Amino acid sequence: MKHVNKLLAIGLIAICGVAFAHGDKDHDKKAGASSHEGHASSLGKPGDPKKVSRTVDITMSDAMRFSPSTVSVKRNETIRFVLRNEGKLKHEMVLGTIKELKEHAALMLKFPEMEHADPNQASVEAGKTGELVWQFTKPGTFDFACLQAGHFEAGMKGNVVVAGAAPPAKVDGHADHKH
Repeated sequence: MKHVNKLLAIGLIAICGVAFAHGDKDHDKKAGASSHEGHASSLGKPGDPKKVSRTVDITMSDAMRFSPSTVSVKRNETIRFVLRNEGKLKHEMVLGTIKELKEHAALMLKFPEMEHADPNQASVEAGKTGELVWQFTKPGTFDFACLQAGHFEAGMKGNVVVAGAAPPAKVDGHADHKH
């Protein structure tokens, strides 16, 4: 029965056009990040861990909240999110548009045993710490949520506000203006 449910879930995901993968932990190694280009292009792209601009600590709790729930970054910054699960339940952080997250959360309610294996998400077991590295290449407000069954509906969501251009580099405390 689980096999039938997984096949049905994969079919529903394909029909809905949601750019998320499930059930294959080695998916990204096999397919590469290019399989997520459509989804990733709206949010940015997986970040290079060697080129992290800064680290942002986020805690996840069984109160179904992220702290902080809003993160401000500059365009083209590569952020290492350090995710601390302080609860007794598994939690995750999935980056996406609110529409994609809502659709995906609805599927997770129907098929809670599905696993995620996308570069725009990190699942963290109770009491553990995980990481998600992402480069935000476009300005705007983007969303993230926990898509474990029922968590999104309970309010476990937040957003990333990406400012337009990064300010000019400063040299000796003054803006570096090229003449």
